[in-house]
Amino acid sequence: MKVFTDRVAFVTGGASGIGLGIVRALLAEGAKVVVADYNPDHLDQARALLRGDNKTHFVQVDVSDRAGLRAAADEAVATFGAIHILVNNAGVAGGGNAADPEFDTWDRVLAINVGGVVNGCKIIVPLIRAAGQGGHVVNTASMAGVVPLPGFGAYSTAKYAVRGLTESLRLELAPEGIGVSCLYPGAVKSALMAVPEGNEDAPDAFTALFWDAMRDAMEPIEMGERVLAAIRENRPHIFTHLEFLEEVKARNRALEAAFPLDQQVPVARARFEANRRETVDRLMALPARD
Repeated sequence: MKVFTDRVAFVTGGASGIGLGIVRALLAEGAKVVVADYNPDHLDQARALLRGDNKTHFVQVDVSDRAGLRAAADEAVATFGAIHILVNNAGVAGGGNAADPEFDTWDRVLAINVGGVVNGCKIIVPLIRAAGQGGHVVNTASMAGVVPLPGFGAYSTAKYAVRGLTESLRLELAPEGIGVSCLYPGAVKSALMAVPEGNEDAPDAFTALFWDAMRDAMEPIEMGERVLAAIRENRPHIFTHLEFLEEVKARNRALEAAFPLDQQVPVARARFEANRRETVDRLMALPARD
């Protein structure tokens, strides 16, 4: 998608942080935007910030509630006539670790951070298809879906899952000219978690360093502009923070080194995998409609 003028975007988690940065970037390019968010205070603040812009529509919704999200999507179509762009950005932090015996917060994080993205795709993508004008989907993962983040097992699990979902969706929608991208933010100024002014209450050095990084985080509007640039180019992966590059390279080299080089691959297996890869490479490279 090269032009955003009068295209309709549905942005979840759109009333603060990364989501609001994407909303503002879309509006600056002439798009109409449905700002969907669960937090009423954030919605009120976004309304105040965007007051006077008749290209916005605000809706309160819990993305883990399928009936509620379906109603919000129907409201978006009733308001603007169609949906062309979906940004599945709503998310929560925390959730505990994989060996933690507590389930409630773990289940909540997965229900929103994975389930909410699944719900958005399955409910809103059919509406994008129905419009018949191409479109684009952005699913927000995290660098925690690429490199490990100690102490955030549920969060990392969810963000790794969003990667797989997004790649599958891209393969499905490519023949229809609908682009799909996975967004991997690093530190961005956000309402997702509170960061104190100082490190006096930090429980350990890791947390203190994390708080320092968040105080020097990327501005949401810069994130929004980077996302729109990636949509224009139909990039499958949107990386925004250079500080992770060397670690990603090293982890990829470690994966390569783990393969058994002494193995003889049967012809049938090799033939199948060559065909699968050709299919995936072709679909990944298909251009989206303008």
